Amino acid sequence: MFDEKSYSLKMDKTIEVFSKELSSLRTGRANSSMLDLIKVDVYGQQMPINQIGSITTPEPRTINIQVWDLNNVTLVDAAIKKSDLGLNPQIDGQLIRLPVPELNEERRIELKKLIKSIGEKCKVSIRNIRREANEDLKKLLKLKEISEDDEKSFEKKVQTITDNHIKSVDEKVSLKEKEIMTV
Repeated sequence: MFDEKSYSLKMDKTIEVFSKELSSLRTGRANSSMLDLIKVDVYGQQMPINQIGSITTPEPRTINIQVWDLNNVTLVDAAIKKSDLGLNPQIDGQLIRLPVPELNEERRIELKKLIKSIGEKCKVSIRNIRREANEDLKKLLKLKEISEDDEKSFEKKVQTITDNHIKSVDEKVSLKEKEIMTV
């Protein structure tokens, strides 16, 4: 039997990954989730910054990273500089300060394009899941496990689920664009 819920869950997962990517984008405010996608090469493996030190945002435009092991300070510094966040770390012993500069118009427009492209990738993934579901329906029909009416009915359900997920992506994109364009 066909279970449209499993495809809905796959689409939910896609949106979850998309949301995480969006939250790591830099707006004008300091946000510790901006550092979520940065991995640091320590102890022979790639580790997220929050496993190497504690991250705080003492002010709206500053992120502090208290690195637990002094040997890792330069590694964290290098990883941040290598990332595309455009932040300039200031080292003070085991404390790394990240001033988050005001976004200029050019960077805002750049970020808007980036948000749109990330959203588009997410929508393509969701459509691929729909295609996979429809192919599975055709196989079930061919094997005579479902009737043509069932196939049509399930296709409609899958399309509704797809439409809802695409709408959710569009809403998230426009919210993030508003956040970035707000000075």
